[in-house]
Amino acid sequence: MEKKRGNYNKHGNRPQKQPQEIDETNPIMKMFKDFSIQLDEKHDRYERIVKLSRDITIESKRIIFLLHNQDTDIESKRAGILQEADKRLKQLIDGQFKSIANELKGQDHYQFLRAYTAGVQEFIEAMLFYQYIKDDTIDQWHVINDKFTYKSEEGDDYSFLFPQMEFILGLADFTGELMRKCINSIGSGQVETCFKICGFVKFILSGFMGSNNTGHKEVGRKLYTLKQSLTKMEMVCYNIRVRGSEVPKHMLGIVSSRHNLEDIRDEDEGYY
Repeated sequence: MEKKRGNYNKHGNRPQKQPQEIDETNPIMKMFKDFSIQLDEKHDRYERIVKLSRDITIESKRIIFLLHNQDTDIESKRAGILQEADKRLKQLIDGQFKSIANELKGQDHYQFLRAYTAGVQEFIEAMLFYQYIKDDTIDQWHVINDKFTYKSEEGDDYSFLFPQMEFILGLADFTGELMRKCINSIGSGQVETCFKICGFVKFILSGFMGSNNTGHKEVGRKLYTLKQSLTKMEMVCYNIRVRGSEVPKHMLGIVSSRHNLEDIRDEDEGYY
């Protein structure tokens, strides 16, 4: 029988080594302790920004829903809805967005971009939808970007990072709300509104097609959805022009919705 080598006690077990005490004064230990504190602070900040972004997303969806109720014959009610939407959009800028800007002071904004990108895109969708309903046009990126500049208590200026790509993605989502408004306008007898919205979405699509960001995965996905929305609007406009004399105006939207538009693709462009 082979004899065991090494130090064993009388029970045949190797004695366990006593754990060594950690030298807190060791420079390496101090460095890793600092890293641990920095990571904890970063994770906590990230979670706070995610919660703020979630609040922005929820409120922006509510504003969009409010704006869809703007199609009414009562002028005072329309004006009241627009005033309410404008007030709530400003509250988001001066509230949650300002809080995010404070969280990102002295930080690399792009490290936290994924934490608030959903909220920004939803806000842009609500902001552009409000501007279009109010003025039949939308502001450019730099005009909206200027709204996110704040002053600290010391009088210093600081701002919230608002990348152009987030504006582009929010703009693509905004066309989906225009499609819903176009379809709903048929039921309320606003035929010309449908044609006007369809032409505006075509103008936006031409801008996307002429850009250099078509290789971006998220842009390509939203561009495909944009083209689907435009196809539905064009079908509605077609029914108005061709079948308007056969079908009552309030039934045109129902007739258009029966067409299966989900399988329509432009295979030569490769965006799906």
